[in-house]
Amino acid sequence: MSLTMAILMLVGMWISVAAAMLWGVLRIVRRHSHHHLPPQVQPKQQSVRRARRHAGAH
Repeated sequence: MSLTMAILMLVGMWISVAAAMLWGVLRIVRRHSHHHLPPQVQPKQQSVRRARRHAGAH
């Protein structure tokens, strides 16, 4: 392998690693960037009161 080919492969690998890291960072930013949206208010549901029973694990 010639020196030119080795340098081109190193540069190509560096570009591919940089692109993968940029893609990962943009993916994380897109997932966590919803803090600027107003919170959606959901109607409050009636709480269901259940009778307390002993566990039947005999």
